[in-house]
Amino acid sequence: MNPVIGQCPVCHDTLHVTRLHCRNCDTTLEGHFALGRLYQLTPEQLQFVETFIRCEGKITRVEQELGMSYPAVRARLTDVIRALGYEVGEPEMEPVSEEVRQQILAELSAGKITAEEALKLLRGE
Repeated sequence: MNPVIGQCPVCHDTLHVTRLHCRNCDTTLEGHFALGRLYQLTPEQLQFVETFIRCEGKITRVEQELGMSYPAVRARLTDVIRALGYEVGEPEMEPVSEEVRQQILAELSAGKITAEEALKLLRGE
C-alpha cells in the first residue's frame, strides 16, 4: 500500500480527498475530506517529526540521532512549524557547552569577569 501524499506532484498545491473506501465491507463515501496538517509536510519534514517524537521532543537526543548540530535541529524544527501554518516564537539561545561553561566559571573564579557577566555568558546572551 502506498502512503498518502498531501501535495500535488505536478504543481505542489494541496490535494483534497474526495473518496473513501472500506475494503472490509465495500462501503464507499464520496465528498470533500481534509487530510490534516501533517500531510502538508514533505517526506523529509515528516521523517524529522517522527524522529522528534521518538526522541520525546528532546533536541539533544535529536542532535545525536540525526548527527546534527543544535542550530541545524532548531532550523528544521522551525521549518516544520512554519510548514504546519504556525508562527515561530522567539528563537531560544543555543545552550552553552560544558567546556564553555567551565571556562566561564574559571574566569569568574580568577576575577577576570563579574558575576553578572558570567550569568549573561552562561545564559548565552
